[in-house]
Amino acid sequence: MTKGDLEKRLDFLREASRLKDILRRTYTHGGQTESTAEHTWALCLLVMTFADQLEGIDLLKLLKICILHDLGEAIHGDVPAISLHASANKSAQEREDLLTIMAPLPNELQAEFLALWDEYENAASPEARLAKAFDKIETISQHNAGLNPDDFDHTFNLTYGRKYTDATELTRRIRAILDEETRRNMMRSRNMVPG
Repeated sequence: MTKGDLEKRLDFLREASRLKDILRRTYTHGGQTESTAEHTWALCLLVMTFADQLEGIDLLKLLKICILHDLGEAIHGDVPAISLHASANKSAQEREDLLTIMAPLPNELQAEFLALWDEYENAASPEARLAKAFDKIETISQHNAGLNPDDFDHTFNLTYGRKYTDATELTRRIRAILDEETRRNMMRSRNMVPG
C-alpha cells in the first residue's frame, strides 16, 4: 500500500468522524445531546452484549452494518424518527452522502461498505433486520435512560420500530422490558406536570 493509499483512507476516516458532531434528539444520562457517533457506539455495544444469543448470525457482518448504518448522516445530519417532518428523501440523501464520504476509499472497499448499507436500508438479510431491530432498541433505551426535557414525548417509544423489534423472540423480549420502562417514565412525567 502506497503512502497515497494510506492518506486516502485517513481522509475517509476524517470525513467519517464528522458523525461525532451530528446531534440527535436523544439525551444522555447527564442531559447532554447525544451524537450519532455515540448512538452508533452504543448500538455496537448492545449487539456485542447479546451476541451469545444470536445463533446463526454473522456477528462481524452485523457489527459492520451497525457501524455503517448512519454514516451517511455525517454530511446533512440526522432526521429524527420522531419528527413529523421527516424527509421523504432521507434514504436517498444519506446514500448520496455516504458515497461522497467514501470517495477516497478503494473501489472494493466502497462497494463492500455500500452493499452493507444498502442491505441495512432494505432489511435484506437476517443481519440487516437485526441491526434495524437493535437500532430501534438502542434509541428507545436511550430515550428511557436519558435526562430528557420536560416536554419529552415517551409515547413515541411504544410504537417506534415495532415491525423490526417484534421480528425475533430476543428482540421482542428486550422490547417488552423497554416498553415497561417507557410506561413508568410516562407516569413519572404525568405526575410531575402541574395540573
